[in-house]
Amino acid sequence: MSDQTSIFHLHLVSDSTGETVDGVARACVAQFPDVQAHEHVWPLIRTDAQLARVLADIERHPGIVLYTVFNSEIRRKLEEGCRRIQVPHSHVLDTTITMMAGYLGQQSRGRIGALHKMDEDYFNRIEAIDYALSHDDGQATWDLEDADVVIVGVSRTSKTPTSVYLANRGIKTANIPFVPGCPVPPELDQLKKPLVIGLIKDVDQLVSIRKNRLRQIERGEGGDYVDPVAVRAEVFQARRYFTERNWKIINVTRRSIEETAAMIMAILNDRREENE
Repeated sequence: MSDQTSIFHLHLVSDSTGETVDGVARACVAQFPDVQAHEHVWPLIRTDAQLARVLADIERHPGIVLYTVFNSEIRRKLEEGCRRIQVPHSHVLDTTITMMAGYLGQQSRGRIGALHKMDEDYFNRIEAIDYALSHDDGQATWDLEDADVVIVGVSRTSKTPTSVYLANRGIKTANIPFVPGCPVPPELDQLKKPLVIGLIKDVDQLVSIRKNRLRQIERGEGGDYVDPVAVRAEVFQARRYFTERNWKIINVTRRSIEETAAMIMAILNDRREENE
């Protein structure tokens, strides 16, 4: 691949939903900021006819092939096809599974869709997602005690996507906006079980994001909502409010949603270990 090439074809093949290979691929591509992947996503590939369509597309658009295929026959044919077309290919879980098998002294079972079986964890995730959606942006505050995490933050600190991300990992999360001059729900000061997290952001970035948001929804100038002096006072007030209650504070200025969620999960795990 030449240095001038900025786009390459990336084929993601799975005999299940494809979520695993997609996640690994995105994490890897993110390490190469000067390139862009043109993704060809192929989930639920379980028959020869389906595989033939995949290989035909790979031949039309040669590139990198990443896969999570546990059916031995389909995997063999996919790998043979990739060798024939002469494209690089890799099973993204092979190294990790081999390492675990050696450490545990057991052979993996190669179960298709094992990650997505409808077990207790699956239903916990569904329950957490339902909870996050029904407790978004200050809704349904009467049962906040049922949450694992309550996020409080000024506008445009990614409270909702962070809550949904955590919910997808089975963490029941509510989020509440911090708005100057508007009281937060009194239930917040009575919480015993949930971890409460305060989110803040750099003033300049906050003003920029809010202005972009107003342009998108065609809402005019915005007043104090985008005034740097007012926003600085808002962030200061929020930080002081969070500090007075001894809540953990996360500055999300240069953090992705995933990084913010990872920090919250680490704090939650530490808290749970302390309480054991």
